[in-house]
Amino acid sequence: MGALAAIRTVRTGRKVRLGRRAGLAGAVAALAAPLVVVAGGTPAQAASCNLSTGPYQSQVEKFLGRPVDGRQSLADCQAIRAFQAKHGITPTVGYAGPLTWRTMSTMLAQRAAGNNPNKAGTCPVNRGRIACVDLTRQLSWIQDGRTLKYGPVPVRTGKDGTETRTGLKKIYYRNINHWSTIYKVWMPYSQFFDGGQAFHSTNKSMWNPPGSGGCVNMRPADAKAYWNLLKNGEDVFVYGRKPGT
Repeated sequence: MGALAAIRTVRTGRKVRLGRRAGLAGAVAALAAPLVVVAGGTPAQAASCNLSTGPYQSQVEKFLGRPVDGRQSLADCQAIRAFQAKHGITPTVGYAGPLTWRTMSTMLAQRAAGNNPNKAGTCPVNRGRIACVDLTRQLSWIQDGRTLKYGPVPVRTGKDGTETRTGLKKIYYRNINHWSTIYKVWMPYSQFFDGGQAFHSTNKSMWNPPGSGGCVNMRPADAKAYWNLLKNGEDVFVYGRKPGT
């Protein structure tokens, strides 16, 4: 064998050995790669979800119709995160924390009210037509005596520090397309009942925390119905305490 041939043989053998090493490394990487995929998801999905088990994990799983095992999975996280995104709950990372569960608890209380929101008789039944606002359940309805006229419907009331004030009020000013000089927003179907606090429509979710600046936010259709059913001088009764305030 000549010197040139020997050099070629050495180089060729080295390439073979390097190729085998590269192939082995690739095989190891391929075996390891699926380990970062959780519950059928992708690494990107896993990275964008908080996979920690939250303090209200079981309750949140039950509310969302997920398998209740009290342990966070990627599928759990994605379902929680979708709920949070829908209602503007931040951080939107799919963690079953206190704010998420508080929102769900409020929804459960609203559902339980059914068609008899004044079962306890807290809102006066001796004043004729009256708009009732229950801060605890974030519910409102219109009744005439004991007869339910509209609702109950979910509402979004004042946050901590700007709570909707409680007590018996009267509607004193109405403006179908009011402009707020304080918040620089339109307030359609505004009906004021207490020092700048009013019923009015908003496009935000009724379960969007932390809450309003004191007004009783309503869905557009509900605010329009209130506009048609109420007038200046009508009674409004606000009671209870909003969760988190």
